[in-house]
Amino acid sequence: MPLVGRKGGRNFGWGRQLSYAGPQALKDMFGEGHYATVKAHADRWAAFVEWCRSELGPSINDARKIDRQTLFDYAQHLRQQVEQGGLKIATAQNRLSSLNRTLEAIRGDRSVRVASPSQALGLRRSTVRSEAPNGQDREHLKTVIKALNALQQQRVSAILHLARETGMRLREAILADLPRLHLEAERLGRVNIQDGTKGGRSGAYAPRWITATQNVRDALRAARNASPIGSNNLLARDESYKAFLQQIVKPAREILHAYGLKGFHELRAAYACERYKQFTGHAAPINGGTCFQENRELDQTARQQISLELGHNRTDVIVAYIGGRR
Repeated sequence: MPLVGRKGGRNFGWGRQLSYAGPQALKDMFGEGHYATVKAHADRWAAFVEWCRSELGPSINDARKIDRQTLFDYAQHLRQQVEQGGLKIATAQNRLSSLNRTLEAIRGDRSVRVASPSQALGLRRSTVRSEAPNGQDREHLKTVIKALNALQQQRVSAILHLARETGMRLREAILADLPRLHLEAERLGRVNIQDGTKGGRSGAYAPRWITATQNVRDALRAARNASPIGSNNLLARDESYKAFLQQIVKPAREILHAYGLKGFHELRAAYACERYKQFTGHAAPINGGTCFQENRELDQTARQQISLELGHNRTDVIVAYIGGRR
């Protein structure tokens, strides 16, 4: 709840700065254990605040002054960025969705919100993969990893390796508890991805067990070798996640692009495509497979399992990884 007795004050009692009010209200709304969710909303809120303070914005620093016209103007600003190629449709929609959530946390009600982010933008988001993902060819990936290692970027190459062999997200690969995963692989023959997961999906109620194949074991070994002394993950003990992204991961993206690898997320898709073929005996739809036409039940079962392994709780998002049903 807002600070006692100040709900009607500046930023509904959450402080004098709009940039501060949003994250504080979100932390209160979500409580403990939802760090990734709060951070995602807060980062998108920061983009909104930056627009509010810019020459293009309304020069607002008090949430009480944010009305439906403000939201409409911001949606039009985002749409213009999308049309100019500076922003993806998905990113724009996510920013509006997070804006709704943060305003709800600050205000304590839902009276000021964007009714439909997609309609407000006037743009339709396409989540169906239209191109085969990079990274399916392990020999090509080895070349990229070799180039990174030559530049003393072993931690980044470890991220690539983990993403390709386990389907981990970037954050999950960075924060993975490597000693635990190694122990699980040796004792159980499988590993449970729990660290850095999205939306607080971790613990006993959200298991993500992955078979510890030899490729998975090799990826874990490489990650443990790259892990800084005294650390259980890929971060040094005195290094923040944000600093690692800015100082290590961001510069390495240029190397990935130089070798024809679009990004880390492509390797999750490569993992999904491989798993689909292992489950069904057919290539993934994006690779020309036709399992859906021949055996719809098998196709659906594979999608459900892959969804669990990637940390999603619904199968409709899998089209972004393996392609739609043909």
